[in-house]
Amino acid sequence: MTALKKRIVVAMSGGVDSSVTAALLKEQGHEVIGMTMQIWDYSKFTAANGETFGTCCSLDDVYDARRVAQALEIPFYVVNFEKQFQQAVIDDFCDAYFSGRTPNPCVLCNQVLKFDLLLRRARELEADFLATGHYAIIEADGQGGQVLRKGCDESKDQSYFLFTLTQEQMARVRFPLGAMSKDEVREHAARFNLPVAEKAESQDICFVPDGDYVRFLEEERGAGQRDGEIVHVSGQVLGRHRGTYRYTVGQRRGLGIAWHEPLFVVGIDAGKRQVIVGEKPFLERDALIVQQCNWHIPVPGEPLRAACRIRYRHREVPALITALPDGRAEVRFDEAQRGVTPGQAAVFYADDRVLGGGWIS
Repeated sequence: MTALKKRIVVAMSGGVDSSVTAALLKEQGHEVIGMTMQIWDYSKFTAANGETFGTCCSLDDVYDARRVAQALEIPFYVVNFEKQFQQAVIDDFCDAYFSGRTPNPCVLCNQVLKFDLLLRRARELEADFLATGHYAIIEADGQGGQVLRKGCDESKDQSYFLFTLTQEQMARVRFPLGAMSKDEVREHAARFNLPVAEKAESQDICFVPDGDYVRFLEEERGAGQRDGEIVHVSGQVLGRHRGTYRYTVGQRRGLGIAWHEPLFVVGIDAGKRQVIVGEKPFLERDALIVQQCNWHIPVPGEPLRAACRIRYRHREVPALITALPDGRAEVRFDEAQRGVTPGQAAVFYADDRVLGGGWIS
């Protein structure tokens, strides 16, 4: 980032990462403005005993973000995106599960809430940049464009969630923590004496704070839908289930059927209301199709050798990627992969550089 003073809006979640981001930018002499998204009616996410769940973007997190802003003596705003979050993230989450896919709401939240709506708010404040606490790196390519790279801390790298970024957005976004490790960020938090320096990280989907996504789906859309048969890949009916949305590809537990070998969910046919199961080898796929591709390079006219990551905690593997004329791409793995899950993102890399990605169909 240039040494010249800039006006920078920091997306403050109330966690350590975004708080250190704000502190570092102020230390560098920039005009920093804190902004937190209110993305739901917090009364909906209160346990029966009256306790609030402690996850990303909870009411406690808004309070923590405000405390950090006060400690840093920077302006602080809360923007209400409840309606947009419901439409873009929660409705998509429910639609995906009820159509047999397993969604990734964090990618959509980044795409729609942070780097579209929040970036627009930042520009309304005449800010030069929007900064977040993501562990990723954006740098100029020397030709007027931007390159997205993995964060230096492999264990925290979040580039997978950012493949939807456009060139225009990357020119306006900054990730000050991209070259740091989590330990270094914690050290900065202690150095700045931030009130969240020891705060634990959230690991759950923010709007399913207790981890019970089935309960959440049934509260949103109603129970007793999509019940049907559990079918072996051979066509043999092995039992019944109480909703296709209760299952995801790769699942082994909770099938409730007896078989001479361990069985896994290998497919979901929401139209037929069938959960398809098979032995472990049936999980393997040597190819997949992704849709709604977003390329960070010119769309390749020829098949491209790259590495492909098919879920966040998956280590990318060698593949041949062919761009298709309708915005999709075919991915052919050098070695068959297990757990290819419709609804998840597939992201393409060359070493640490993001080349593009799309949604597994």
